[in-house]
Amino acid sequence: MINRRTLLLGSAAGLVAASLPLQAQMDHSHHHPASPETANSGEKNTAPVDHSQHVAGNKPAHKSTREIPAVSTQKPPLTAEGYRPVITPNGRTLPYRLTDGVKEFHLIAEEIEHEFAPGSTIKAWGYNGTTPGPTIEALEGDRVRIYVTNKLPEHTSIHWHGILLPWGMDGVSGLTQAPIKPGETFVYEFTLEQHGTHMYHPHADEMVQLATGMMGMFIIHPKTKITPEIDRDYVVLLHNWAVHPGTYRPDPSVMTEFNLWTMNSKVFPAIESMVGQTGERIRIRVGNLSMWNHPIHLHGVQFEVTGSDGGRWPQNQWRKEVTEIVGVGQTRDIEFTAVPGDWAFHCHMSHHTMNAMGHDIPNMLGVKQPVAQINKVLPGYMAMGEHGMAEHQVHVDMGHMPGPENTLPMMMGEGRYGKLEMGGMFSMIRVRDQLGEQADLYSPPAGTQARKVSRVPDGIPT
Repeated sequence: MINRRTLLLGSAAGLVAASLPLQAQMDHSHHHPASPETANSGEKNTAPVDHSQHVAGNKPAHKSTREIPAVSTQKPPLTAEGYRPVITPNGRTLPYRLTDGVKEFHLIAEEIEHEFAPGSTIKAWGYNGTTPGPTIEALEGDRVRIYVTNKLPEHTSIHWHGILLPWGMDGVSGLTQAPIKPGETFVYEFTLEQHGTHMYHPHADEMVQLATGMMGMFIIHPKTKITPEIDRDYVVLLHNWAVHPGTYRPDPSVMTEFNLWTMNSKVFPAIESMVGQTGERIRIRVGNLSMWNHPIHLHGVQFEVTGSDGGRWPQNQWRKEVTEIVGVGQTRDIEFTAVPGDWAFHCHMSHHTMNAMGHDIPNMLGVKQPVAQINKVLPGYMAMGEHGMAEHQVHVDMGHMPGPENTLPMMMGEGRYGKLEMGGMFSMIRVRDQLGEQADLYSPPAGTQARKVSRVPDGIPT
């Protein structure tokens, strides 16, 4: 039966998508990581070191910028080793145990339940209950021992992307090691001989395992003090997903037509805003394990591109930008001095800042739609797209345009002055002269905001 949604989709694919059965029943059970057995029972252990308190947990997405989630306003203190821990919006840092001078970590590859934003939850694969997996953080020169337990239905491995290590620790299944079979635990051990922004991901059945969320960030701090010092250090991992309308599992066979674009596996407005205080030096480390390059744009400042997975660059190699392309498999570090405001931070490919319903919609721009006549054939039909698509969010927010089950609206979010009309890879950095317990709505100083005027003065050329 044809309805207004299938007419909007304008294709047989729309009819099929609207009626697709669920690919799987949701399983609300969760796996909790267990500590690995110590490789040598005679080793002396100390208590786990946990920096996860430096990141805020997931919070529900709301309409107004006042309620869009944000990370904690508390600046993480320096560690005993002299570095400032990173903050992973919507995520956490993996704790470790110090055993005879070796930092021991434990990653568990497993199926998880993941929410992109309220209204869209999937069965994904990840590490330790999340996608991306928890951020691993260590110091240049550290010896690390990383246990990897496989609770997936197929074999896996972990590649330490960009990290210098012995060949046998590189994590390429079938080439440098045997695959980690379901139920098995492998251990990787190496000394960190560099610093920089790195990533980890499987090198086994990559098409499926990356597409379903198996990835994470690996931050190595330099052993020598850096200047200028960083006050807040953020980690953002970019990814893309193909979750067909009405379904609950990502489709790993999709190569180009993705419909969800995420920062730390969340879409706006569920992405936690970063925060800062006026004058602080902020660093944002961006990694890309999606299948597209992303021109990342920050409003309000000219930032400096200062590093990558090759480490923090010599200062004479820094360059000022307002947009930096982060290629597939690359990382980039950007640094800037914070200025007050709620500044947008997003991919500049416009389709990457919208959600699933922005795809496969026929072009109705400028097409006259006589609603009265159409309603005789399709009762309840609403004209959409004749004058642009901004009205889409209005219809959705008013409940006039329900979409398929488990599928987010194309545009979401609301600010003090109206609809934000964003989704996907869109977030903010919220800077205040003085940070309280939370970064509330920004109030611009008098005379510093665009305003409506009654007329244009005479004599201004066009």
